[in-house]
Amino acid sequence: MSYSATSTTEQERKTITLLNGQTFHFNSNDSIEAAQIPVIDVSRIYSEKLEDRQAVADEIRDASREIGFFYMINHGVDMSYADDAMNQAKKFFALPYEKKMEVFTGLVPNEYVGYHPLEYYNRNGWKHRDLSEAFNWAYDAAEDPEAPETESKSVSIWPSDLPGFRDSLYAYHTKLLQLSRRLTRIFALALHLPEDYFDEFVKRPEAGMRILHYPAQERSADDQQGIGAHTDVECFTIVTQDLSGGLEVLSKGGSWIKASPIPGSFVVNIADCFMRQTNDFFVSTVHRVINRTGKERFSVPFFWGFDRTKLLEPVPTCVSDDNPMRYPVVTGGDYYKWRSVTQKGLGKTKETPQLVAAE
Repeated sequence: MSYSATSTTEQERKTITLLNGQTFHFNSNDSIEAAQIPVIDVSRIYSEKLEDRQAVADEIRDASREIGFFYMINHGVDMSYADDAMNQAKKFFALPYEKKMEVFTGLVPNEYVGYHPLEYYNRNGWKHRDLSEAFNWAYDAAEDPEAPETESKSVSIWPSDLPGFRDSLYAYHTKLLQLSRRLTRIFALALHLPEDYFDEFVKRPEAGMRILHYPAQERSADDQQGIGAHTDVECFTIVTQDLSGGLEVLSKGGSWIKASPIPGSFVVNIADCFMRQTNDFFVSTVHRVINRTGKERFSVPFFWGFDRTKLLEPVPTCVSDDNPMRYPVVTGGDYYKWRSVTQKGLGKTKETPQLVAAE
């Protein structure tokens, strides 16, 4: 969830500088329909045949390299869990502001959990703050059927007097957790690594999730956005969106491409930690949300990353004498903390914290 901090006009093009240090240019805030985001049938990830799994991995490799986004269909997740999560989101965001603020994210330093109020951030420096609100929660080993131990305390905070809220959200979280572990093996194949290469990295993963509410937007995209242009923090994100639309991806040519909803699908995007570990072989693509539908929009992104104690070192197939490592080596936890503190500091007048390489 890396958010940009500035937006300027330069030779009739917009320039955005992200908190991960990258700068991108785009032509305008208008978006277009274009068939640039691949749709991948991932049913073969459940096949017992390696050649079937490798075939899907090859498709994911191309999508992750070229655009960093793809739709995932036939993924095997019962979407009734998604429906329950969406219904819980609607209940939570309908609560009075004072009730939601009982779990305000500011109560948990250095973590991104809790409630993020409406028009609280201004990720791109537009005239008006981002028109969205969110509630985040983190990985809890007690809710992970494959956790090697369940004693670790979760950093999440939860509202009181909201029956079924936590249970429904973690029920869906668990389904996506299981899918993500399987996908991690497919990504290993996509990188021409042994299928179990990342297994040790996901025994206790970084696996945050959030529900989001976007009111109908009346202001122009030049003045306000639902969530401004950004890249995500972890390895990859699995997004469940309703049928309203609004998610947009920045193409290499500088145009915003609509990621229109496909019923029953997930949208998957590469995030910054995976870009770092693949030495920029995988693309962490800039995206945003603008709700022009005239009605409320809800979405549920799941952020999958590796164990915070592990070093974000480049994988061996993505580094060589001719292609040396491009990033300082840090732990996943240090990178996550740096990004969380930086993101929470948006709009505050303080220096951006510096990320220090691990010794």
